Amino acid sequence: MKRFFVGLTGASGHLYATRLVQQLVRAGASVDVSITEAGAKVLLHELGIDTGPAGAGLSGVLCPWLGEEVARRVRAFPAQAVEAPPSSGTSLTGGVILCPCSMGTLARVAFGFSSNLLERAADVALKEGRPLVLVPRETPLSEIHLENCLRLARLGAVVLPAAPGFYHHPRSIEDLVDHVVGKILDRLGVAHGGERWTGRLEPPGEGGFEPSARSERAR
Repeated sequence: MKRFFVGLTGASGHLYATRLVQQLVRAGASVDVSITEAGAKVLLHELGIDTGPAGAGLSGVLCPWLGEEVARRVRAFPAQAVEAPPSSGTSLTGGVILCPCSMGTLARVAFGFSSNLLERAADVALKEGRPLVLVPRETPLSEIHLENCLRLARLGAVVLPAAPGFYHHPRSIEDLVDHVVGKILDRLGVAHGGERWTGRLEPPGEGGFEPSARSERAR
């Protein structure tokens, strides 16, 4: 049974992180989470989840944020808790995912500048040769952003922008979120019930996909 680390930063797109943690737990994994001060502000703005000053109260809102069943398998750490297990290479993890990942965090990870637990966990993943997935949500991308993404890709990280597709005929925001989360899970080697493209171009409702049974939607 694997344990993953999910870090939330100040980029938009915290629905992706929510669904990712839920899907990892429902796939049988345990999850460590941490959130930056900017991430805490965005989580409150986008989802109404108040983690308190600088995100220090994240552990106290796991149930209203993720649901009670999922929260039992999640550990929360303050971003400044550099002594936490994910900061050490001896703490075995199945992978580190920064989702959503701000361009500031991405830049610091690219150059090994670890100012908090999230960046340190990412640094550990790189040095230990473990999966590191960065999910930026930024547009347009400047030359600086692109160079940093290229640097990380060359270092072995996966840069997976939060860019949902539309070829599966999404009918809701959840469908769009699940499309991106499914791609993250694929890169982590975690099985999920997402839809797979069959190679057939057909109108909506006529079987362009072979939908597998989806996991119960988070409410």
